[in-house]
Amino acid sequence: MGGEGMSQFSNLTSRILVALVAIPLILWLTMLGGYFFFMLVALISAVALYEFYEMTEKKGAFPLKTVGIIFGFIVNGVFIYERTQVEIYQFFLDHGVRLSMFSQHQLFSVVLLKFLLFVLLIELFRTKGSPTINIAATILGVLIISFCFGTLIFLRELFPYGFPVYKFFSAGFADDVQLSQINRWGGYTVISIFASIWMCDTAAYFGGKSFGKHLLFERVSPKKTWEGSVCGFLAAVGTMIAGKYLLLGYLALHQAIVVGVLIGIFGQIGDLIESRFKRDAGVKDSSSLIPGHGGVYDRFDSLIYVAPIVYLYIDFVVLS
Repeated sequence: MGGEGMSQFSNLTSRILVALVAIPLILWLTMLGGYFFFMLVALISAVALYEFYEMTEKKGAFPLKTVGIIFGFIVNGVFIYERTQVEIYQFFLDHGVRLSMFSQHQLFSVVLLKFLLFVLLIELFRTKGSPTINIAATILGVLIISFCFGTLIFLRELFPYGFPVYKFFSAGFADDVQLSQINRWGGYTVISIFASIWMCDTAAYFGGKSFGKHLLFERVSPKKTWEGSVCGFLAAVGTMIAGKYLLLGYLALHQAIVVGVLIGIFGQIGDLIESRFKRDAGVKDSSSLIPGHGGVYDRFDSLIYVAPIVYLYIDFVVLS
């Protein structure tokens, strides 16, 4: 076996070993939900944000990395605030104190405003690079990575905190068994999204290798083809239909198809957007953190774009 063949074999082995460890862990934490899932998303978000900042530095920016990552974590925390609010309020109520607390929307406003003002104030006293570029890179990273990733926590927290029990259970309320079912639906929903994205990526890759003739977006990603993209789109829709019949009893067929369509379209757009950032920065991967896979941002670029769109559809259409 030649040097190139050995390299490809070693790369494939690394990818498989990482997947064997990472995928079960991700699935387990997703099913647990709550603070376990929050920490998973917050960790992925923080690492991806760091990688994004590293790429902006290659273009001459000097983002406030520490500030951005700290506030990114806080932004992620706001997405699980409803759970925390209920628990804190109940704790104080049990001790005879009726606590006044921010609503989730109020907390979002406070956190984002404080972040913006803090970045502007710090940059006022910095003498490193262009203040405009530094501020733009710092804020853009939190909005693209932390905020969009955070909507995945929002989506998971819909089960049970945003779930309309009366719509799916005839009694109009949920007992412990039904609450467990709702919680499982939340985990299965996120897992189905993961699976749909992974199947979309895989089918797009092999479909492009087998049938690809027409380039999709050569300036951004010279190897992607329309044929591969169509294969990925069909795989995303098919995976969500399978998820509906195997795991997601609350979804109607047409709703599962819509979610698959959203993933098949916007997941690939998310991948192209990251490719545009990487090409602009002159790098092949966002980092070399994950053996055989590149960086965390590389692995979850589609999810960043998919999560907020699917969340909005499920919250405001499926569960409304």
